[in-house]
Amino acid sequence: MSHTHSVEARWRLPRSARSAGRARALLRERLAAWEISGEAAENAELLLSELVANAARHAPLPPGREIGVRLVHADGMLRLEVADADARRPEPRTAAADEEGGRGLALIAALAERWGCAPRPYGIGKTVWAELKTH
Repeated sequence: MSHTHSVEARWRLPRSARSAGRARALLRERLAAWEISGEAAENAELLLSELVANAARHAPLPPGREIGVRLVHADGMLRLEVADADARRPEPRTAAADEEGGRGLALIAALAERWGCAPRPYGIGKTVWAELKTH
């Protein structure tokens, strides 16, 4: 019987434009502790930043609601989860050349091994997740 070694970290961040930067800083600390570096670390930062920015930008929440972040590292895979109280699923779209936004899900799809969205197991909202190989 094989034993799966997994480590986990969780944070709650305010629904704010600054939270993506804070999430990246917290992620860098975790990745260093878990000895994940190089391309995997860079991609994890980009993915988490995009997931948190999307949650902060698109969720039509009352002030004071938070964004939940969960990281799980197990068996050479890193799972990044971002939960918010908006039940609407993210919709991939094609951004026009002159648009600033609209490319986030394409970036996530390009960098992640796989990604998806699920209803939160409690309360209202959703969790958007992405997974990537760490070695």
